[in-house]
Amino acid sequence: MLLVACGEQATETAPPEPASSLPGLPEGHPPIASGDSSGAVPPPPAGSGTGKAALEWLAPEGWIEESPATQMRKAQYRIEGPEGAAECVIFYFGPGQGGDAQSNAARWASQFAQPDGRDSRDVMKTSSLTLDDIEVLVIEVAGTYVGGMGGPGTTQKPGHMLLGAVATGPDANWFFKLTGPQATVEAQHEAFLGMVRSLKKSD
Repeated sequence: MLLVACGEQATETAPPEPASSLPGLPEGHPPIASGDSSGAVPPPPAGSGTGKAALEWLAPEGWIEESPATQMRKAQYRIEGPEGAAECVIFYFGPGQGGDAQSNAARWASQFAQPDGRDSRDVMKTSSLTLDDIEVLVIEVAGTYVGGMGGPGTTQKPGHMLLGAVATGPDANWFFKLTGPQATVEAQHEAFLGMVRSLKKSD
């Protein structure tokens, strides 16, 4: 297992509206809580999410660490599986940014459609963990992945699944999101939970 301590700062900017509707942001970007009239949210303040304000975790064996695709990602991993590769991304946006755990759980669930037409927010599973003084909300939902917006022209991906977690860091929430083909994600269920349970604040 690989111990990861993330301390670099995000530098991408985004308008103060639901980030999933914004060009240039990754699918699943949590909503932005505040911004300025120029349509840009500043990067996290110097020192936020670093040093004693950072979180550390153990990356599961077999997960392939990749260079983050955008500067707003603290880490990302590729996970091979029986129905194709999945991706796990860890986001950190700084104090006051990213939204609360329940709002993110509902928004992530809304990125899925159910074959029977039910609202995915009604079928998602959530559970809570307390790791010393880190509170974590764990989210599970499966169905047809329709991405961040789910509007006309969105590429739909049947048989997909999300495992997510929102963890309270020392100065802001951290967001863990594993998505991919359902069989691949289900096979990583315990590995993902193991990573979540390994969370700790940096010394």
